[in-house]
Amino acid sequence: MKVLGIETSCDETSAAVADGPRRVLSNVIHTQIAQHQPYGGVVPEVAARSHVERLPGIVEEAMRRAAAGWDGLDAVAVTSGPGLATSLLVGVAAAKAFAIRTGRPLISVHHLDGHLYSVFLDPAFPEPLRGAEGLALLVSGGHTSLVRIRDGRRAGLLGATLDDAAGEALDKGAKLMGLGYPGGPAVEKTAAGGDRDRHAFPRGLGPGTQNAPCGGMRRDLCFSFSGLKTALLYHLRGHPEDLDPARGLPHLAASYQEAVVDALIARVRRAADLTRPAFLACAGGVARNRRLREKLGMFAASAGLPLMLAPPEFCTDNAGMIAAAAAAGLGTPVDPPGALEIRPTWPLPVEEGA
Repeated sequence: MKVLGIETSCDETSAAVADGPRRVLSNVIHTQIAQHQPYGGVVPEVAARSHVERLPGIVEEAMRRAAAGWDGLDAVAVTSGPGLATSLLVGVAAAKAFAIRTGRPLISVHHLDGHLYSVFLDPAFPEPLRGAEGLALLVSGGHTSLVRIRDGRRAGLLGATLDDAAGEALDKGAKLMGLGYPGGPAVEKTAAGGDRDRHAFPRGLGPGTQNAPCGGMRRDLCFSFSGLKTALLYHLRGHPEDLDPARGLPHLAASYQEAVVDALIARVRRAADLTRPAFLACAGGVARNRRLREKLGMFAASAGLPLMLAPPEFCTDNAGMIAAAAAAGLGTPVDPPGALEIRPTWPLPVEEGA
């Protein structure tokens, strides 16, 4: 099954062609980092305008690199949520047009299903096994979740963030430290060589979140990073000298990054103890962080669990994972194509008994 995938949920414009669920023929991505850097974060209107300008050429390039003709396509797949409404509209409108013009089926894909499936796009990893249950940590700019995987697909949400996602915590921390946008890579680069134990930052749910609703999920499997950001803010008010790039800043960045990673690992450990998974997986933009990958590897080795990490090229928002997920049957066919609507807020269902 050859699928054209389109992804415009936030600030990456991407198109890809997959030939079946494990073979991505092309994956073209335009990132808008330079356009949003002056604002210190993603501006929805800027993102949408860039998608409108870039998407036609990116689709053409994806088709060219895949050596695919329109007659050879079996379906068109698109991210229809969650994401920025104005950005989603651009990709969904284009996908509708392509599907109607070519007479091909249109498949709606949940953005997070694409991220979860991306761990299977490394050819070194096994095929999704029937009946095999895994535990996935999904960490991206706007999402931090623990998800059970069964038969290669999402089985249920076990835990999620109550406020900021891990990526947002890194972005906001980077802004406080004057490191610019995007924050995750900036914090990681600055933290290199820093002392991770120099400063003590919170790792868990702070006093202000103890009574926050968890939506039916276990509290000890949920995340909260707002207290960490506040702790950094107050630390800098009392110790502005730690912003000195030659002396204090590397230690500050390393300590802050370690707090984010430790909070993630602690919940993964608890979820693994509860669910006894056959494997551990990690996907999403923050999954590229080297310290997170290192500590996940250490935990997986100690627990005797195979670790499946999304390949770096499929960690950020990309259409390759969307096309492959659709080819694997993870999307929803929409007939007629014109009936597809965007879902900017599209929550993952909580697993019963979580």
